[in-house]
Amino acid sequence: MAERAPVMALHEVAVEYPTAGGPVTAVAGADLAVAHTGMTVLTGPSGSGKSTLLRVLGLVERPTRGTVELDGTVVSGLPHRALRRLRRHRVALVAQNPVENLLPQLTVRDNLRAAAQSAHRPAPEPSLLDRLGLAGTAGWRITALSGGQQQRLALGCALVRGAGVVLADEPTSQLDAKSAGLVVDALADLAGAMTVVVASHDPRLVAAADRVVRLHDGRLREGS
Repeated sequence: MAERAPVMALHEVAVEYPTAGGPVTAVAGADLAVAHTGMTVLTGPSGSGKSTLLRVLGLVERPTRGTVELDGTVVSGLPHRALRRLRRHRVALVAQNPVENLLPQLTVRDNLRAAAQSAHRPAPEPSLLDRLGLAGTAGWRITALSGGQQQRLALGCALVRGAGVVLADEPTSQLDAKSAGLVVDALADLAGAMTVVVASHDPRLVAAADRVVRLHDGRLREGS
């Protein structure tokens, strides 16, 4: 049987930003293939390019050079409207600040319903809250949730949208140890059935990863 093609792939991707002193390179010539399941952690010191690379994978930032493929098709050159459609249906980027991922005026239940409706998907099963460790919170406002609960709800919103690729930028950086552990567990659970890519220097996420990619000065290398 032929090996399954990666769900996402980067080919010679570079990201540069213009400055008064000349262009600054955030990502340099990155080649990366991401499998259909499992958790890949992009790790490295601050300023190494991991969040930029995650935004490229999330189809939020266009590379200066190189190409991005989704399901074997080059998508990096698509118009903005087509990229928005892919972000709504196929690729979900979970922001570092938990509340940025949610609609604070809505309840937990209604955030999940709104996420499903935005992708023309059926309403989520009530049991999803149990799976996310959020049993009993369906009628709560977002402001009543802890940071860890908000992050897990954001992952649930990505799940009900049917996104096959979930990208999370430093998802534990603003959480206490207990909440962070629950988010790590939730990401590992999702990775059993879908693609999860996380930018983080949290050793708990690195330990839970199926694959670790280390960045230094915008360059990638595989790590253990």
